[in-house]
Amino acid sequence: MPLLSSLLLLPPVLLLGVAVHTLLQPVRRPRLPEGAALAVLAIMGAALVHLLVAGPGTLVLGSEAAGLSLRLDAVSVTMGLLVSFVGWIVMRYARSYLDGEPREAPFHALMLATLAAVLMVVLSGGLVLMILAFGAVGMGLRHLLLFYPERPEARRAAAKFTLVWGAGDLALIGAAGLFWLAFGTLDLGGIGTAAQSGLPLAGQGAVGLLVIAAALKTAAFPLHGWLTEVMEAPTPVSALLHAGIINSGGLILIRLAEAVQASPGAMAALVMLGGLTAIFGAVVMLTQSAIKTALAWSTVAQMGFLLLQCGLGLWPLALLHIVAHSLYKAHGFLASGGAVRAVAEIRRPGPVAVPDLKAVARAFALALLLYGAVAVGFALLIGPKSAQALALGTILIFGVAYLVAQGLADAAPAELTKRTALASVAATLAYFIFQIIAGALWGANLPAPPVPGALEWALIVLALMSFGLVAVAQALFPLWAHHPASAGWRVHLANGLYLNTLLDRLIGGLRVTHPSNRT
Repeated sequence: MPLLSSLLLLPPVLLLGVAVHTLLQPVRRPRLPEGAALAVLAIMGAALVHLLVAGPGTLVLGSEAAGLSLRLDAVSVTMGLLVSFVGWIVMRYARSYLDGEPREAPFHALMLATLAAVLMVVLSGGLVLMILAFGAVGMGLRHLLLFYPERPEARRAAAKFTLVWGAGDLALIGAAGLFWLAFGTLDLGGIGTAAQSGLPLAGQGAVGLLVIAAALKTAAFPLHGWLTEVMEAPTPVSALLHAGIINSGGLILIRLAEAVQASPGAMAALVMLGGLTAIFGAVVMLTQSAIKTALAWSTVAQMGFLLLQCGLGLWPLALLHIVAHSLYKAHGFLASGGAVRAVAEIRRPGPVAVPDLKAVARAFALALLLYGAVAVGFALLIGPKSAQALALGTILIFGVAYLVAQGLADAAPAELTKRTALASVAATLAYFIFQIIAGALWGANLPAPPVPGALEWALIVLALMSFGLVAVAQALFPLWAHHPASAGWRVHLANGLYLNTLLDRLIGGLRVTHPSNRT
């Protein structure tokens, strides 16, 4: 128990201690914040060893039933390692990025405090501690978003974030109250065990509020606008937000997967909301010219896909998605400046191979045939997959079909055809391989997908049709991109169909004039 206490309590305490020291004794380009983040990463590595040797454990800080505990298991140690690794990379980057800023020390202190709060979220074993940690994350991130308070855009983004994040906290508090009425406990494990016997009316309400909280914290449609406006904050803040904090909504669902899965209505809502958010975010992302804005819309789409995975009951894959998205998005934001320079230096290519309708049809047919053959092969070797897992794989294969279509265009060189074919085979195999890996790592800690009923089958078919139509439209876009109607739609989509503007008017947000329109 003393060792477990050190492994779970020391990381946030260390980060907070260094944050206070950095604030009270500011120096230029401080090394201590980066060192503290690296030390936390090492401690989480030791926690992984402890988990492998001694198994899961719970550290009760007051009353376990009241939700005051920390939990060490496969999910928490995975997220702890992820948060500490991303935190170390971001703090290392921030040491050079903020060099010379007048408020350099307060920035590092705020980053460390926010990182400590995020660690408390992922290590929490009960809802009370998780709610308190979420509140601390919100306060820390709000101050980071206001690092340049003189910028109206920064104030507007911070105001929206505070509103949406605070509403998510209120929904989570309401869910905790209803869970207490339903089961008499706020311990995450206790709620999951009790929910397997069925959800009473209070439990159904709690799960509904839980879905709302997760949707708000993942910037789901239609309250996604704040996530696309945080570029006024320093780049390390964007990296920490998009690579770590935004995933917390999915973590809520994964932590209470048994309770969420006990409610077919909640699962259906996640599929519909997640699918809509994923499609909307992906389509808008394609219209963005600024790299950071495109990355922000990519996060909206990825969070929608995460909610979709949770709604399908593919919990290990959802956790794998969080890990992969965090690493990719942290790299994307921190390397965005170099990417812009690299693109500017590339010699402009010649004519682009544009697939026609026949090429697109062949591409989708070949991609689905390839997916079917690989699925049958893995079923014979490993065992059959759930209908939800096969459906999710089909959605991913629609992206593979887009690659194949480029290689089948009449003007496509042989080298492009070869590369797209190899990429298609690799992507198809990777889906099944990573699914096996995710099941081996976290499957024992998370419920298996439910047997689909009529509602689930209807939602699966709807999702397949929706993503399929979008993929076909994307593949055929070059054929009608120069049509006058497409130019108008591009403008509307580039502005997110003006939903963010409607939110501004609804909450009475600040009116900001675009710099190009100022005189």
